[in-house]
Amino acid sequence: MVIFLKSLVLKIKTIFKNARQIVLSIKQKGLPKFSQWKKVFNFFGKKEKILFLVFITFFLGSAIFLFSSFYYKNTEIKPARGGIYAEGIIGRPRFINPIYASSNDADRDLVELLFSGLMKYDGEGRLIPDLAKSYEIKEDGKVYEFVLKDNIFWQDGKKFSIDDIIFTIKTIQNPDYKSPLRVNWLGVEVEKINDGTLRFSLKNPYPAFLENTTLKILPKHIWENIPAQNFLLTDFNFEPIGNGPYRFKNFTRNQLGYIRSLTINLSPRYFGEKPFIPEIKFKYYDNEDDAIAALKNKEVQGLSFISQQNYKSVNGSLFSVYSLSLPRYFALFLNPKESNILADKNIRQALNYGINKEEITTKALLGLGKTVESPTLPEIFGFNAPKKVYLFNPEMAKTILEKAGFKDTDSDGFREKIIENPQASPFKSNLQLGSQGTEVKELQKCLAKDPDIYPEGDITGFFGEKTKTAVIKFQEKYKKEILEPAGLTQGTGTIRKSTRAKLNELCGKPPKEITPLKFSLVTVDQPQLIEVANIIKQQWQNIGINLEIKTFEISQLQQDYIKPRAYDILLFGEVLGSIPDPFSFWHSSQKRDPGLNLSDYENKDADKLLEEARQSLDPETRRQKYEKFQDILIGDAPAVFLYNPNYLYPITKDIKGINIKFITDPSKRFSDIENWYIKTKRAWK
Repeated sequence: MVIFLKSLVLKIKTIFKNARQIVLSIKQKGLPKFSQWKKVFNFFGKKEKILFLVFITFFLGSAIFLFSSFYYKNTEIKPARGGIYAEGIIGRPRFINPIYASSNDADRDLVELLFSGLMKYDGEGRLIPDLAKSYEIKEDGKVYEFVLKDNIFWQDGKKFSIDDIIFTIKTIQNPDYKSPLRVNWLGVEVEKINDGTLRFSLKNPYPAFLENTTLKILPKHIWENIPAQNFLLTDFNFEPIGNGPYRFKNFTRNQLGYIRSLTINLSPRYFGEKPFIPEIKFKYYDNEDDAIAALKNKEVQGLSFISQQNYKSVNGSLFSVYSLSLPRYFALFLNPKESNILADKNIRQALNYGINKEEITTKALLGLGKTVESPTLPEIFGFNAPKKVYLFNPEMAKTILEKAGFKDTDSDGFREKIIENPQASPFKSNLQLGSQGTEVKELQKCLAKDPDIYPEGDITGFFGEKTKTAVIKFQEKYKKEILEPAGLTQGTGTIRKSTRAKLNELCGKPPKEITPLKFSLVTVDQPQLIEVANIIKQQWQNIGINLEIKTFEISQLQQDYIKPRAYDILLFGEVLGSIPDPFSFWHSSQKRDPGLNLSDYENKDADKLLEEARQSLDPETRRQKYEKFQDILIGDAPAVFLYNPNYLYPITKDIKGINIKFITDPSKRFSDIENWYIKTKRAWK
């Protein structure tokens, strides 16, 4: 080994000696050619060549390793633009138009991506400027002024202006256009201060008005010449022009003419931060089962929503199911106008005590939701919990119902209330010509029901000739029951036993009035709500209440039942905004459509608190008002508050960057769409 090393050293010395000669030669003749470089290896023996190659390999490997280490240490993976996201939607678009979209989730999703508003929500449900550069609240909340961003363009290249905003709001306010948003803009004046500044003037302060300004804006130059009667018919409702991050690309229809899919892509004229995903394709399905099948078959990468019952079927290694907080609750709205029984507060409280909410959330929601005790959702908005809650207590419910007179007297499992009627037989005396008093008045009322018998119909309380003549006619009309048993052929004109019995039969009241403890419940024909209704039916049956369930499509339910308030009990949901304002749900002025006071609730103290809270810009003051309000309302028990289900949003794990936590409606799942990505790249830190 030593001899070998000595030999290698001599070789290296020879190489360096020759290298010096090479350097001198380079100075004189320039760099050698590649063929000349190869001759260097002629100086090496076989072993030296192997060692040299090992050395070079080690050197290059180390260099690559060091460079890679340096590269990865000083770079990071970042989102890159590219890819296509396909999402399945249950339902179909009808009007991709901001002034109509609120009544259809499929429309609202598209409007969220194709249009922009003065304000928008971020991924945590906070309001941030969108078209607006800044805003200012003046005159104790009666005036809102907005300064717009510069150089905003519609997707057809036309410049966006304040005139577009004014046009959109004036259109909504005009009843000819029948926008469901009209109630939000009644009494609001809008004016242009200059080309970059807009002012809204309110009659009264309204802290939640800022949420109204998330309204997406229509392009005036497209819509101003379309008459109101054609607004719902124009092709622009399906091929819209907006100013949002995406623009309409195309759609396909099925054989029946329904939209099967609709594609949008990035708008090159968008004024904000452009999303990484350049194209989104929405595919539409009739029901949840078809949509889930499409997700599993990789026809789509996400679904707009999945019910709790199907949660386990998609929650796995391939998909992420985002459980989003949404400020909504489902409740049983009790309507005393349709059911006199529900006018009794004690009965309403008994209904509350008879509900096991934990059983509902466990069975119907599979634990993917929370029980609700208050319409102000204190756990979401940071309010104190209500002082009184109705914990499940069936024995308490039974006691209240017993005290109210509802008992199971016929042992059929359901309660009824029996009222003895002391006035069941109003005719107890013998009456004749010259009699007078209350009983004669009742006689005259009874006879007057038949104009052939008592055409005069005078109610005097005095038994005169007219009354006698009427009695004779009455007796002869019912001669088989009155005259013939006594062997008479003509009426006598006097009231005796047989005549009195017939009068009591026709004009008396039943000796007992039986009121069954029975209600009719209406709700949407949707599996989860039907299951909830059936659970409630069984729970109430256990305390003796008979509940009939009727289900309808949402459109029929709204038109035939909710608008006219034609129900005993309604199982339905209500959604609050990011700034809670229960006024439209519980103030007495909202008892009729389009108001949303679904329980016909009225309480002067509650009304006052709602009005005062609406007029305050101070969050602490509003909190105190709403806490007092919730205690009053819960004590009155106009509804049974049930649960707040999680909003479940399944999406493949290939889609990254989703960081939404709180949404005010399902379409706001796209609030942070600019952060979503499919492709990645490495970039220097």
